[in-house]
Amino acid sequence: MPRATPLPALYLSHGGGPCFSIEWAPPDLFDALARHLDGLAATLPAKPKAVLVISGHWETAGFTVQTSPKPPMLYDYSGFPAHTYELKYPAPGSPTLAARVRELLTGAGLACGEDDARGFDHGVFVPFMRIFPGADIPVVQLSMEKSFDPLLHFRAGEALAPLRREGVLIVGSGNSFHNLRFPRGGQENAGIFDAWLTEAACHPDPSVRRLRLLEWAQAPQARLAQPREDHLVPLFVAAGAAGSDPGARDYADHLFGFPVSGYRFG
Repeated sequence: MPRATPLPALYLSHGGGPCFSIEWAPPDLFDALARHLDGLAATLPAKPKAVLVISGHWETAGFTVQTSPKPPMLYDYSGFPAHTYELKYPAPGSPTLAARVRELLTGAGLACGEDDARGFDHGVFVPFMRIFPGADIPVVQLSMEKSFDPLLHFRAGEALAPLRREGVLIVGSGNSFHNLRFPRGGQENAGIFDAWLTEAACHPDPSVRRLRLLEWAQAPQARLAQPREDHLVPLFVAAGAAGSDPGARDYADHLFGFPVSGYRFG
């Protein structure tokens, strides 16, 4: 039986690499993000039956859903201490949810394949080790379509929206600012895009929100903040799943001096 109260759709920052498992200078660099993720479960109206994650670290030709009942780990980063390649997040997968995702996407005319070998990448295990540390909730990953077409990903979110009333938490995992080569001293320009993105994601009219996010590349300083939009695309899925529910910024911080934001719909 579907839940009366839908779970929200989220767009969150997953930090950088195995960010919560190593030392940084300054040492409190990721503390605000850690507190946000640590408290996130308590803000939900109910414990999810399962989680569907669209990570900025998986792109395929056509959408692809992870179908393994026991997904392995995928350490898709390099140059970090040895212990970060031993991190574990043994949450189960859910072939049942994967089948439901395929049903919804294909029903909306969107191709969706399956991958029974894909492991949890760090866009999943890094934040979810903090959100649900017990690893007792099934987690399924859905890829981005490699074209990064905003409309395509909005349509995917719209197709997946019924999952919110079925006890599934839909999460876009990325970063609202993702330019590792952004010039130091350019924080003001980065802030211009962050302010635009927040206004767009939180616009009270969902049709205006949709239109503005679809045209994100024309926003001021857009390509400085997102030269390759892999970490922004998960937002389109979350916003698409929002329907008419309002959006709000529920995380705001500066990482490496640059503004980052996270959003909640519903």
